[in-house]
Amino acid sequence: MGRRRRHALPGFGLTLGISLSYLGLIVLLPLAALALKTATLSPAEFWAVVASPRALASYRVTFGCAALAAFINLFFGPLIAWVLVRYRFPGRKIVDALVDLPFALPTAVAGITLTALYASNGPLGHWLEAHGWKVAYTPTGITVALIFVSLPFLVRSVQPVLEQLESDVEEAAATLGASRFTTIWRVILPSIWPAILSGFALAFARALGEYGSVIFIAGNMPMVSEISPLLIVSRLDQFDYAGATAIAVVLLAGSFAALFAINLLQLWIVRRRSAEAR
Repeated sequence: MGRRRRHALPGFGLTLGISLSYLGLIVLLPLAALALKTATLSPAEFWAVVASPRALASYRVTFGCAALAAFINLFFGPLIAWVLVRYRFPGRKIVDALVDLPFALPTAVAGITLTALYASNGPLGHWLEAHGWKVAYTPTGITVALIFVSLPFLVRSVQPVLEQLESDVEEAAATLGASRFTTIWRVILPSIWPAILSGFALAFARALGEYGSVIFIAGNMPMVSEISPLLIVSRLDQFDYAGATAIAVVLLAGSFAALFAINLLQLWIVRRRSAEAR
């Protein structure tokens, strides 16, 4: 009987147990508490909370602005990643570091800064309003804030994939007579598309739950520019914990549905590419 191989690091059983315990404590336990608190409501009470006119208006603002911000970053995120990977220019390291600024900057500071910038008396807001475009205290301002906080997810998801994609592949496509558009569409995009989808899903899910950077620039007008996280906080201030968790469940379901759909799409893309390679 062969001798068991010894490893310098702990084995599968110990590491799996620690990982599952940590995951259960940090992730599953709060989700279970959320579900248990929501379960104190009857189905009729739950529906009355999550389908109230004010809640429905907040869903439209939250999901609509989050989706718009994610779609805008769907284009600009990979573009910024491409510039950082493929080109060398003065200040490149500074630009690369600025991409992570929304991660490091407190969200309340970001909200105050964006409000000061886009308010009626701000440098950009004054000019935009002079041209008939009001940003602060409207859903447009919410979208701007969500673009700011979700941009790094697209850039950092795509950037490592582009770094592993050798430029020789693009040069070979050009040698074979492919145009720039054909090279991008047929060579580059198929390689980075799963990373783009992952970044999009993360950006959308992040934007759904954003609070600190939005409340200052949103205006928080019910039925107009009130986001669902603010409605949750309002119910908590009224000690309506069950109602707050009910709305939180809707946001959680939306985030989970987006992540699940993107994962299925990624799996379909990978299987299709494998079938084509055969």
